[in-house]
Amino acid sequence: MVSSKTSRYDCGQLIVDITTSTFTRAKKRWRMAYVALYAVRVMLSLPKELVNKRSIYKDYSEISEHDSFGGFQRLKGSQRESGDSNSGRLDLALEVQAPKHDDYSYSSTALDVKPSSDLNKIDHEGLAKLVKEKDLAALEKLGGVAGVTTSLGTNPDNGLPGDNVEVNKRRQLFGSNTYPKPPTKGLFYFVLDALKDMTILILCVCAALALAFGIKEYGVEEGWYEGGSIFVAVMIVIIVSSLSNFRQEIQFDKLSKISSNINVEIFRDRQRQEISIFDIVVGDVGFLNIGDQIPADGLFLDGYSFQVDESSMTGESDYVEVDSTKNPFLLSGAKVADGYGRMLVTSVGMNTAWGEMMSSISQESNVRTPLQARLDKLTSSIGKVGLAVAFLVLLVLLIRYFTGNTTDKYGNKEYIGSKTKTDDVLNAVVRIVSAAVTIVVVAIPEGLPLAVTLTLAYSMKRMMKDQAMVRKLSACETMGSATVICTDKTGTLTLNQMTVTKFWVGQESIAEDSPSITPKVRELFYQGVGLNTTGSVFIPLSGSKPEISGSPTEKAILHWVVIELGMDMEKLKSSYDILHVETFNSDKKRSGVLIKKKDDNSIHVHWKGAAEMIVATCSSYYDTNGAANPLDVDARSKIEQIIEGMAASSLRCIAFAHAQISEEEIEYSDDDKTHQKLKEDGLILLGIVGLKDPCRQGVRNAVTVCKSAGVDIKMITGDNIFTAKAIATECGILKTDHNGQVTEHDGQVIEGAEFRNYTDDERMEKVDNIRVMARSSPFDKLLMVQCLKKKGHVVAVTGDGTNDAPALKEADIGLSMGIQGTEVAKESSDIIILDDNFHSVATVLRWGRCVYNNIQKFIQFQLTVNVAALVINFIAAVSAGEVPLTAVQLLWVNLIMDTLGALALATERPTDELMQRRPVGRTAPLITNIMWRNLLAQALYQIAVLLTLQFRGESIFNVNAAVNDTLIFNTFVLCQVFNEFNSRSMEKKNVFKGIHRNRLFIGIVGITILLQVVMVEFLKKFADTEKLNVQQWVVCIAIAALSWPIGWVVKFIHVPEEPYLLSKRALVRFKNIL
Repeated sequence: MVSSKTSRYDCGQLIVDITTSTFTRAKKRWRMAYVALYAVRVMLSLPKELVNKRSIYKDYSEISEHDSFGGFQRLKGSQRESGDSNSGRLDLALEVQAPKHDDYSYSSTALDVKPSSDLNKIDHEGLAKLVKEKDLAALEKLGGVAGVTTSLGTNPDNGLPGDNVEVNKRRQLFGSNTYPKPPTKGLFYFVLDALKDMTILILCVCAALALAFGIKEYGVEEGWYEGGSIFVAVMIVIIVSSLSNFRQEIQFDKLSKISSNINVEIFRDRQRQEISIFDIVVGDVGFLNIGDQIPADGLFLDGYSFQVDESSMTGESDYVEVDSTKNPFLLSGAKVADGYGRMLVTSVGMNTAWGEMMSSISQESNVRTPLQARLDKLTSSIGKVGLAVAFLVLLVLLIRYFTGNTTDKYGNKEYIGSKTKTDDVLNAVVRIVSAAVTIVVVAIPEGLPLAVTLTLAYSMKRMMKDQAMVRKLSACETMGSATVICTDKTGTLTLNQMTVTKFWVGQESIAEDSPSITPKVRELFYQGVGLNTTGSVFIPLSGSKPEISGSPTEKAILHWVVIELGMDMEKLKSSYDILHVETFNSDKKRSGVLIKKKDDNSIHVHWKGAAEMIVATCSSYYDTNGAANPLDVDARSKIEQIIEGMAASSLRCIAFAHAQISEEEIEYSDDDKTHQKLKEDGLILLGIVGLKDPCRQGVRNAVTVCKSAGVDIKMITGDNIFTAKAIATECGILKTDHNGQVTEHDGQVIEGAEFRNYTDDERMEKVDNIRVMARSSPFDKLLMVQCLKKKGHVVAVTGDGTNDAPALKEADIGLSMGIQGTEVAKESSDIIILDDNFHSVATVLRWGRCVYNNIQKFIQFQLTVNVAALVINFIAAVSAGEVPLTAVQLLWVNLIMDTLGALALATERPTDELMQRRPVGRTAPLITNIMWRNLLAQALYQIAVLLTLQFRGESIFNVNAAVNDTLIFNTFVLCQVFNEFNSRSMEKKNVFKGIHRNRLFIGIVGITILLQVVMVEFLKKFADTEKLNVQQWVVCIAIAALSWPIGWVVKFIHVPEEPYLLSKRALVRFKNIL
């Protein structure tokens, strides 16, 4: 068959054609033999071949993969007609590569893309604009979707080559699928933001005045100490606060990048591959299913029942129908609302409408969570009390000063009327105002928001390692209050690794090793499985195991029919035309397809879905011999028993039904007969398969832990009631008696339709007792969430489908699945469970409680300092006319409790004890009676000790006033250090349990003590302190250490759970007083 004119052969082309095309084994042997026979002649022709290689490659490469065989036959006439040696080589290449299409299945991957010189000629800006503006007329001028596909050098059947060279070339030509984001806020921004705080500004003004008066009075060498000290202390507070906020901004930016890096399915080298959305290039062929986000602008290639939600782009809530002729335009950022299909990527990144919009939007990282809002109110209330105390202190000190009741360090009156210099008066007033403002600074618990930020940031980081990605900060804290978790079954409680373990045809079970069914039934199964699926089968050239993609259910069924029943997917698809597809629907729980056989033009309807729903549409069934038998009452009852038996064994039951119809019997859903409709009754039951999806290891333990934590677990699934009950029992959600019956006190098992048909009052009455809801629709899940919230529950919901979005949004905490979850579900959720495992849901619950508990610990610690500092300063100011703690010392205390204390207490890890408490729920107070008991005991002790030192310290320790003030300052700081240990646990008496695992806490305590030693011993002028001897240090430590036994004893005092301030009796008394 080789031309007689041929004198030379294109060996390179020949080898490429042989090795990159799929031949039958016989064809491969013939061609390899051909190579062997002519190897010598080919080698002799190589030197001349090298000369002409470039020109020949140019001609070959102009042929796209999609038209590779026909393209060779339509080569330029000048080359076909010329008698030079090149023509001979082309003829040989043609003859070797161009057998008839129906001789064998083929695919070529070497000559499918036009060279970059042709890609350079594409008006990419015009193409991008055409898609954005949905200009159908302009698209038709380019030859429609097929013309653009050819221009971009893409074969829609095989996709782009998977090598990095081609992908990188396209990325350089057309850009990457990323967009520049607004620059993140730098550290300097947060420094300026901190300087806007009113108290900080007042302190800065006071520091400036103190600095000016000090230098004027004592000179530069001595006069800068007081004002300079305040400046340094204020700057330390600003820098620490700014660094914390800056760190949070960086963390938020990282989280944003992770959450936007979604995986998409594309087609390269004839294989479906999952890649990052950022790696898509122009010319890629992408797969789209319900719930997917469209990753780039493009054109619709093919698919069925395809509708998109463009509300994020256009604001229009109505779904847009997409097809390859009337509206093939797909915009990035839109969501697939229904159907499935393939797209050709035409624009990426900044060339898309979504990229232009997103590049101008900066995500706000400082969104206030509900707990932060509550803490803001608490901070405001405490701040008002501190402001009142500071004002009284200011008033008292000013009155005492101007009435001559204050003395300087030499015992002389500070104010003696007109004899006092104006500078001295101003200096004294500034000092008094500075002391009052410092009291405000100490009183305002600025550390509370910082503690929330730190604990949320820390928990988010740890939760990411525990397979949970937090999308909304508020979810961390809200999860700690959860009282109910509504969970899916498939993939969450189970592994989502399905295998077909049972196969029934009619009333007969078919063994795995002997599939005794007739060719007719087998062929119908091929149709019902291979053509009614969103999955795909790829047979590698090496002949290894088939690579199957799709949902776990689709993969399991396809694997079974390919391996066990011997289905050839490529042959099957080439033998039938698909006329219409009904995609899987959560309400109908089935999918269908209308097909025409090419050989005889016979038309077939196939349905696949939930077994009992498919059986309900059937009037007869096939037996193993291929005979159709009537599905009478007895037969229907037996088949229903078969389904119940499989379901009771935790199997998911999928049934297949078939009907052959004439062309006249095709139904339409509209008068214009443009939208076909599948026959839905009078079908013939093909068979039933049972899929086993084993429970996840450790899920039973996780359910037990949640139950012991007082959290109800409700399983909501689309499976039938028997499968649902079996899985729920296996996971520990339900308990059964020795007869296998669910015990009455352990909850109710119902179907979605039953729950839906309850009256509102019945639903509200029964919802608490429901443990399992089977055959539920997304609306049923939403209805249950709404009922639970009305009853005051804090509800967490897991979901993975597009239709779960309303329930995920309605819930207090929406938990989407990272593996099986659609992009719509993920965007509607607060937390993404990366491994789809219920154990991770329980871990999120632990971390949520830990966040709430850590914040309560810090509130207790900080309020102790606030109460003690306010009372001590107020009493000392009123009675003695001076404040025992200077501005710098109070700022240092503020730094200890606000920053270091928050860091120490906010990074405690969750403990098992947290999961043994009842959930706090929606209305529990932030400050509990236990917290009031602990903080008041410690505050009263500190007040008593420090006031004793204030009024009797000099005589008790036989020291001067300066040393006594240092003793007061040192004791006060050390009391806070020791009280940090007490705050580690609000109820446990052993506050040291597990402390060796929190190295950060130990490190912070050590740093605090070290800095305190430096403040006292080495920064005399800066901190206004005096050096202390060993004995005095021991006394300070001993007084502070008494905090431990006091905290231990206090925890024996029982307090009621009902809050003091919110008890009914207290409210009644308060009302009567008013």
